[in-house]
Amino acid sequence: MTWAPAFLTNPERFMAFSRWAAPVFGVIAVVLGAIGLWLGWSVPPDYQQGATVRIMFIHVPAAIICEVIYAFLAGASLLALVFRHTLADCAAQAAATLGAGFTFLALVTGAFWGRPMWGAWWVWDARLTSVLVLFLLYVAYLALRASMDDETKAARNAAILAMVGIVVLPVIHYSVTWWNSLHQGSTMLTKGALAPVYAWPLYTMLLAYLAAFGSLWLVRIRGEVWRRRAEAAALRAARA
Repeated sequence: MTWAPAFLTNPERFMAFSRWAAPVFGVIAVVLGAIGLWLGWSVPPDYQQGATVRIMFIHVPAAIICEVIYAFLAGASLLALVFRHTLADCAAQAAATLGAGFTFLALVTGAFWGRPMWGAWWVWDARLTSVLVLFLLYVAYLALRASMDDETKAARNAAILAMVGIVVLPVIHYSVTWWNSLHQGSTMLTKGALAPVYAWPLYTMLLAYLAAFGSLWLVRIRGEVWRRRAEAAALRAARA
């Protein structure tokens, strides 16, 4: 497919691109993360939430990025399933582990934020429950791939699961408006909903999370490409 991104269709181009892009994204993530944490720690206490508001700068970017990663996972799975792009399958597999990690971070930090605000570590709220479902989808994807010896069959079944599971993303996004919810609605996309003193560190941390994901994703795809090349070389040697 000529329109597909080159890094998902041509392994050599991807390896050349990722060799320099991964460390660049990593440096950007570290710099932005340090600035964002410093800005976040320096904000004044919120009039309602007090110092607890600082958890927002860790929790909200994690909650956003875990959805972004799932969109990448589903998109790469589509390319791998329909067009048989091996590199796209590597990208999907690499994204799943990172997505599970960021989603777990969102759930844990959400619990620490919810305890003083709601008086409970967990409530079966629509937003919380749908994010938990997202985490379980990541886990199910990884478990499905690990449960089969036939890697091609495992990749195909996992890709189907990833594409079906994408329906959870609009549920997460609109859960606070579709159902009664303790969880607050979107503030980042609502003009004037967030004071600049809180908005700057929040957006900085979101960019840091995106850069961190980009770096880790490229590194993990590279590792998966090398693993498959090593296995293919070992198989050829065994047949020789």
